[in-house]
Amino acid sequence: MPHFVILLAGRMAPTDELRGLIEGARVIAADDGIRHAVGLGLSPELWVGDFDSAPGEPPIALAGVRRETFDRDKDKTDGELAIEAAITLGATRLTLVGALGGPRSDHAFAHFILALRYRRAGLDIALCDGAESAFPLSDEPRLFDLAPGTQFSVLKFSAVTGLTIEGAKWPLTDVDLPFTSILTQSNEAAGPIRVSVRKGDAILLSQADPTVR
Repeated sequence: MPHFVILLAGRMAPTDELRGLIEGARVIAADDGIRHAVGLGLSPELWVGDFDSAPGEPPIALAGVRRETFDRDKDKTDGELAIEAAITLGATRLTLVGALGGPRSDHAFAHFILALRYRRAGLDIALCDGAESAFPLSDEPRLFDLAPGTQFSVLKFSAVTGLTIEGAKWPLTDVDLPFTSILTQSNEAAGPIRVSVRKGDAILLSQADPTVR
C-alpha cells in the first residue's frame, strides 16, 4: 500500500507517535509545509504550490527538492495539488501532516473536505499534527486504539444515518442525527473505540494527550 505524507502549513508537534506513523512513507510538501520536513527528519521528493507563503529558499538540507510551481490565481489549493500529485505517483494511503490548526481556519476546514472526498474515492486517509488526529468515517466499522480518558468528537458534514460508537463513555447504537446536532461533541474513550456511520459524511477527531479537556 503506497503511503504518502503530505506536508501542509498548519501546526505540527514532532512527537514520537507522529514520527512512527509516517515512518517509511514517501513525502510531498505543499508550499510552506516544507518547513516541517527538517523537524520530522523527512526528505520530500516533490515540493508543489504557488509559493506565496513559503520561504524564498528551503533549508540547505532540502535545497535539491524538485519543485512544481503553479500560478497564485488558481482553482485548487496547494494541499489539493500535493494530494493529486501523490495519487498520480500511486498513493493509496495518505497522511496529511499540518492539516489542522494554523493561521487560517478555512484551510483546516478545506482539509476536512478533501479528506472526505478522497476517502470516498477509496483512499485510506488521516490528518495528524502530533496533538490531534482526524479520520473520515464510513459504513465499515473502524477501530481506534485510544487510551482511556482520551477526548474525541465526531464532526458531521451532513446529516448522518446509523452512527455507532462502541467503547466510549457515551456510546451510540445506530443513531440518526441531523447536521445541526452537536450531540457527538466531546465524548471520552474508555479504551479502544469502534465507530461507523451507515450514511453521511463525518470525521472522528481525537486528542493525542488523554489529559486534554
